Amino acid sequence: MPEGDDGAWSPRILVFSTNNISDPGIDLAGSRHLHYPPGVRVISVPCSSGIRPSWIMHAFRAGFDGVFVASDGEECALLPDCAGRSAKITADAQEQMRPAGLEPGRLKMAALCSVCAEPFVNYMREFSASLTELGPVSMATAS
Repeated sequence: MPEGDDGAWSPRILVFSTNNISDPGIDLAGSRHLHYPPGVRVISVPCSSGIRPSWIMHAFRAGFDGVFVASDGEECALLPDCAGRSAKITADAQEQMRPAGLEPGRLKMAALCSVCAEPFVNYMREFSASLTELGPVSMATAS
C-alpha cells in the first residue's frame, strides 16, 4: 500500500498514457522534478481509443484505487475520432463499475499533450485527493 510523505495511505492510480502524445508530457513532469502522488503508475499504449473497459476493470481487481485515461484528444494521428471513441470506452467502463460496487468517480479521462507536465501533475493531485475521500478499493468490491 503506497504511503505519502507523511506516512498516510496514498491511493494507487493507474494511468493509461499514449506513446506519442501524453507520455512526453508525463516524462517532462519527471524531468522538471514536479511532484505528484507516489502511488501513480503509468502504462503506455499506442492510442487511448485502444483501451478496453476490461483492462480498466482488471486494474481495480489488481488493487488500483483509480484509473486515469490520458486521452490523445484531437491530436491523435491514428484516428480522427479518437477523442469520441476514448470517451465512449470510459463511459462503458463506468457502466461496468456500478454493478461491481465501484464508484464511477474512480475513473477519469482528460486530454494530455506532449507539453502538459503541470496539467498532468494537477490532475494526479486532484484525482488522488478525491480517491483519498473515497478510500481504498476493497478486493471483494472490485471482483
